[in-house]
Order: sequence, then structure tokens, then C-alpha cells
Amino acid sequence: MSSIPIWVFAVILLILFSGYMAVRAFLAERKLDRQFIEREGKIYMERIQKERLKKREQ
Repeated sequence: MSSIPIWVFAVILLILFSGYMAVRAFLAERKLDRQFIEREGKIYMERIQKERLKKREQ
């Protein structure tokens, strides 16, 4: 067998797993941000359309 202890392999695996989870969390956060921006953009556009309609009616 090799001279590298098994705990070294465990630490390497945990580091890789931690990196994977960090990337996954980053992508999920980016998706949530995009959804929030789209929702707020729709609300803003609806408000602009309502203001235009009010101005045309007056």
C-alpha cells in the first residue's frame, strides 16, 4: 500500500465536495436574483403602463 494516510484522501474529498456545494449554492442564488429582478421589472413596467393610460384619459 502507499505511504499516504487515508485521512488525507478524506480531506481531499471533503474539499472537493465543499467546492461543489459552493458552486451549487452560487448558481441557486444567481437564479433567485434573476427571478427577483424579472418580477420587479414586470411590476415597474405595469406601473408605467398604468401611468400612460391615466395621462391619455386626462
